Amino acid sequence: MDALRHGWPLAVAMAGQGEPVILQPVETAAQAALHCRTLLISSARAVTLKLANQREAAAPHEPVMIRGADGFDLRSATAIADPALDLANPLKGPFRAEPLAWREEAAATMELARIAGILPAFMVSPDHAAESQSFDPADLAAWNDPVRLSIAARARLPVAAEDDSEIVVFRKPDDMREHCALIVGRQMAGRTPLVRLHSECLTGDILGSLKCDCGPQLDAALHAMAEEAKNGGYGVLLYMRQEGRGIGLVNKMRAYRLQDQGFDTVEANERLGLPDESRDFDTAARMLQLMGIGDIRLMTNNPRKVDALGAAGVTITERVAHQLPDNPHNARYLATKRDRSGHLLT
Repeated sequence: MDALRHGWPLAVAMAGQGEPVILQPVETAAQAALHCRTLLISSARAVTLKLANQREAAAPHEPVMIRGADGFDLRSATAIADPALDLANPLKGPFRAEPLAWREEAAATMELARIAGILPAFMVSPDHAAESQSFDPADLAAWNDPVRLSIAARARLPVAAEDDSEIVVFRKPDDMREHCALIVGRQMAGRTPLVRLHSECLTGDILGSLKCDCGPQLDAALHAMAEEAKNGGYGVLLYMRQEGRGIGLVNKMRAYRLQDQGFDTVEANERLGLPDESRDFDTAARMLQLMGIGDIRLMTNNPRKVDALGAAGVTITERVAHQLPDNPHNARYLATKRDRSGHLLT
């Protein structure tokens, strides 16, 4: 991930093959002399570029390798990777999709780009690439494994909603993200807590953005948990470090800019070549396990959270609806959640 942020090429190990393939991240590359014959992008981005057959050939975020008539230099590759440049570069192509024999390795590299917060687009075996960094896709699965998560620290933390609260901080050895849980009230054996799984939202939680409902949901959840504590129960807020549903702050702002052009949240992510939903619910389940919590009442409107936590071994005794009024700035956002992402909103 650090290599991608620096713009260094990756030498991706190929299962059963001798030589690795060299992949240069387009967004962060700094060598103007780079040139390649093919690019690796997502099928959702390929559809945006009018390779419509890719919708049938692959799921929206499967990797696709495309070839242009004259190949790609860094400037033309950047115009393909970044949808912010679509209006300034309307005539791209023609392109054709090439066979991709190393699909699993390509998918792992695209996932690595998402985690690093950069656009998922790579020059394949570019000329004049700098010295590469080795990447074995098997390492990504090990990095993602929530079993390596542990409790790093915990302390009493009085908050405005309830002064009898405790914060628990979690981390993995090679992951710079530090998730946390706020236990509102006193954790007690035999009581089923009210739980909210909340992914960080800088714009909503801190800046009071009206484009989403994250800030109001966070505040309302804390106050609902405080009521639980007053009535002899307790609540747990799982605060997950996965901005923008897992695409990162920079790409989230790119999606906002596309929304300003008229695209909804799902369409904006697809134009970026990124998933609409890539949050890590298995880690949330592991956090509950580490705190000794098995049964929960889950505050959510999202059936995917219910299914994912259930699949990870958490017993959800009740889904507690958590809908708040819309405003003129987030009405379309909430409608998209309901109509395209399956959230249980009225």
